[in-house]
Amino acid sequence: MWTGIFDIINCVLFCVSWFVIFGTAVSDAATGTNATGGAATFFYVMAWIGVVLNIIALVKSKKAGISIVGPVLGIIGSALFGLTAAMAFPALVVLIIATVFTMLQHPAKKAVIDNKQ
Repeated sequence: MWTGIFDIINCVLFCVSWFVIFGTAVSDAATGTNATGGAATFFYVMAWIGVVLNIIALVKSKKAGISIVGPVLGIIGSALFGLTAAMAFPALVVLIIATVFTMLQHPAKKAVIDNKQ
């Protein structure tokens, strides 16, 4: 469940990221500073933390017999942004869907079939 909450936080950060990165780029161009790299690094670090947390959630969900759709989509969504900030919108959409599936936490189909036998 914490991974789903972190995915929601990343959704908000990814929405804000384009404005922050473009804003610091304009500011850097006007003042001759170099703050854009630091701002972008923060968002990339958050994306890769999301990848790690979703991998942990994937392993724990697999062991508990819970559906792994949410963590897999979370890995994809976080990795999309982690590769390039230009993928912020697709990452946002995938992370919203991942959060829904992560929060559902229903048993995997194989676990349901095994319990019925």
